[in-house]
Amino acid sequence: MDYGKYKYEQSVRQREARKKQTRTVIKEVKFRPKIDSHDYDVKKRRVEEFLGEGDKVKVTMMFRGREVTHPEIGERILRRLAGEVEELGTLEQSPRLEGRNMTMQLAPLRRQRQDAEAAPEASGAVSEE
Repeated sequence: MDYGKYKYEQSVRQREARKKQTRTVIKEVKFRPKIDSHDYDVKKRRVEEFLGEGDKVKVTMMFRGREVTHPEIGERILRRLAGEVEELGTLEQSPRLEGRNMTMQLAPLRRQRQDAEAAPEASGAVSEE
């Protein structure tokens, strides 16, 4: 076999392997304990977008001043968020206090499941009305 042909085939195989590889991207969304309901909804929508794109999301609850004396308020907000986005992602790391910040990590649901759900819509299946 020709060495040049061998090198070419090897580089093609490596290129194909890189295409199938996925990179783990972690996006971060920051909250405060005294967050208003509209601000919460906007940030929740952002978390849903990140999970929908297949990215992991790190949710940070930032405490300032004496807010850190009531971490249960922050944990309640983070757990509420995790419950509301559970159809898009799973809780990978539960809320835990690290200094003045409480962090939680969400991972998207598996890609194959999302692609399988989108396939019937794309195939042109007609529903009876």
